[in-house]
Amino acid sequence: MANLGEVHPRPSPALSYDHKCATKTSLSSRLKSTPARLCIRACCTNDSFQPQRSSFTFSGDNSSTRGWRVMGTLLGLGAVLACHDQQCRASQESPRRYTREEVKSHSSPETGVWVTLGCEVFDITEFVDIHPGGASKLMLAAGGPLEPFWALYAVHNQPHVREILAQYKIGELSPDDKAPSILKTSDPYADDPIRHSALKVNTQRPFNAEPPPELLTENYITPNPIFFTRNHLPVPNVDPDTYRLNVVGPPGGQSLCLSLDDLYQFPKHEITVTLQCAGNRRSEMTQFKEVRGLEWSLGAISTARWAGARLCDVLAQAGYQLCETEAHVCFEGLDSDPTGTAYGASIPLARAMDPEAEVLLAYEMNGQPLPRDHGFPVRVVVPGVVGARHVKWLGKVSVEPEESFSHWQRRDYKGFSPSVDWDTVDFDSAPSIQELPIQSAITQPKEGETIGSGEVTVKGYAWSGGGRAVVRVDVSLDGGLTWQVAELEGEEQRARKAWAWRLWHLQAPLPAGIKELNIVCKAVDESYNVQPDTVAPIWNLRGVLNNAWHRVHVHVTP
Repeated sequence: MANLGEVHPRPSPALSYDHKCATKTSLSSRLKSTPARLCIRACCTNDSFQPQRSSFTFSGDNSSTRGWRVMGTLLGLGAVLACHDQQCRASQESPRRYTREEVKSHSSPETGVWVTLGCEVFDITEFVDIHPGGASKLMLAAGGPLEPFWALYAVHNQPHVREILAQYKIGELSPDDKAPSILKTSDPYADDPIRHSALKVNTQRPFNAEPPPELLTENYITPNPIFFTRNHLPVPNVDPDTYRLNVVGPPGGQSLCLSLDDLYQFPKHEITVTLQCAGNRRSEMTQFKEVRGLEWSLGAISTARWAGARLCDVLAQAGYQLCETEAHVCFEGLDSDPTGTAYGASIPLARAMDPEAEVLLAYEMNGQPLPRDHGFPVRVVVPGVVGARHVKWLGKVSVEPEESFSHWQRRDYKGFSPSVDWDTVDFDSAPSIQELPIQSAITQPKEGETIGSGEVTVKGYAWSGGGRAVVRVDVSLDGGLTWQVAELEGEEQRARKAWAWRLWHLQAPLPAGIKELNIVCKAVDESYNVQPDTVAPIWNLRGVLNNAWHRVHVHVTP
């Protein structure tokens, strides 16, 4: 078995890259493609492929030169064929075996970049820089399997891509090396679902993770496997056949006990909604001053197409109507701690009963049943409102004169003055977060990245709570001294019903000789709310509601 730090040779590429790759490869790499194909032919025909003899006549300087060129070519070709013949014979021998730990240890340019596909192991170190999708995306799979990423981007699962990958095979996974069980069966998290390996994990138990920036804005709709995950408790495993949603009726009304089939009988409503955690970008607040909470980067936000029954229709079926006195719709999940305390939250009844607010009891996410991590079989989706109110694994709905008494409603997800600390905080003095402020962030380029001179492409997202449409995103390349207006992408937004984000990009030339950029973005919504320039005036002890200008520093090559 090889040492973990050992560098292993691999066969030269056997097939040329596609046209995207070819523009980036070196001359020597392109020259390797022809003899490699000859090697394949030689291996496939055993010894039937025999080069024909040729004679050469040297007369005159030009003829002599051409002759020596031909002779040199043949000699070089012979050497290459001999080398490839040796490699072909080696390929017929038993493949070298590696453990998953060995593969995992090769996850950087310094150690070499290895990946697996099925039981095969590949050293793709030389391919990383010429990957058509960019090195950063390919590095997400470094030291691990390719399958989760190919599942996201099915374009990879094609014969010509597999042929390219085959050039880099160095061996196979040891059949005796089975993936160890991470959790014991006695662990309350032992039954949690399998997650996508691209997710950046903040905590494993409960599971909280976000997609990396380079994947976050690849698509307007976030693929289910990399949608950010915010769990507070173990994920319940609910049987859809026995699932029941209990809706407590009002005096004189009727309580409902709804199965999935019952919910399907209500008119199906579909809507695209962005969910954002109140702690998105908390890590930037931590850099200013310590806070308590998960160290979210800029990925605690995602967008999906949700479908289900409107909450207002279900409440009306139970006999509820809008009332003049204040009331709240309280939600209780099926996830609970060892004491039986379930996750809970609430929203105002006025929002719940408003058809224009489009609050859903959702059972589909991007055309599929909800994944377990995202609330299967039913969750609440409250457009324009903080993610903490979108209760997953919904078990109970009731209307109360006060907001939910849940810890997560009364003692969490509230904002305070920068002067308040844990010795002076009074959670009863602040309202629970519902709508979130205007937000934007840069997803490309990444912090500390080195880019080429000439031109820069900046990408990101922008979103505002309460359905307020994003009307503009400003981008600065010099720390806020001068600004340019980015181009907005994605679906057009409806005034006061803009439930989903806008993606944006800016392509701008760079001044000659510039060595670094201080890129900044800020968004403006239809109410002309704009982001503050720094974290200092909005810092709070829980690190929530961070919507300061997002800043990225990059280096520029000469």
